[in-house]
Amino acid sequence: MTDNPAIVVDNVVKTYGKNIPPTIKGVSFHVNPGEIYGLLGPNGAGKTTLMQMISTLSKPTEGKITICGLDSVKDSLEIHKRIGFLTTEIKLDPLSTPDKLYDFFASLYSIPDKEAKIRKDIAFETFGITPFADKKIVELSTGMKQKASIAISLIHEPPVIIFDEPTNGLDILTSKQVTDYLLELKDRGRAIILSTHIFSVAEDLCDRIGMLVDGKIAAEGTEEELMALAGKDKFEDAFFTIYKDNHHEP
Repeated sequence: MTDNPAIVVDNVVKTYGKNIPPTIKGVSFHVNPGEIYGLLGPNGAGKTTLMQMISTLSKPTEGKITICGLDSVKDSLEIHKRIGFLTTEIKLDPLSTPDKLYDFFASLYSIPDKEAKIRKDIAFETFGITPFADKKIVELSTGMKQKASIAISLIHEPPVIIFDEPTNGLDILTSKQVTDYLLELKDRGRAIILSTHIFSVAEDLCDRIGMLVDGKIAAEGTEEELMALAGKDKFEDAFFTIYKDNHHEP
């Protein structure tokens, strides 16, 4: 861990009821500036629950999460200024346009008009949104909606970026655009955490990977470290070995 990790998850537990087993069971990890950390696991492993807590949408039952040194419970409003959170659950106003929505959120973050225009032009050009800027969201493809969501989510240039399944449901070209952009943001020093169930996303993007099994981090490390831990030559085989060793049927 560096002296100043951007995200610290410390022994976090999430329970939704007294007689219900915890969804998240004592998870700890950190994410440094200029790093992409991946939470890899099957559906139901607890990835989205963790991402919601890191983004302050949900509170830990036990443990602590800090973002840029701020407590996720006590300092949630300040944290919102420092994070960009994207999930497929985010729905843009279907009757608005990318252009109007970008301007609206720029005003919410008190970004001066001239600076907002510069940022919008760069973001829209990067993702090929410009020809569709004045089309209603409802008329856009799934990929274009996702790219517009990313542009708007990162309008305030946050140091911490939280992506829940960033390439889910995207075609191969849009997926490539999104992953290339994430690597560019990493090179700019952003701390990025993403959840995924897709092996290639974890392999191609992540500096370190936490394998989430039944609400616990079963193993953590680089791709090479995890393969060595499992005694496998392929990352996918390593995951299934670690999963089998740590998964327990209810």
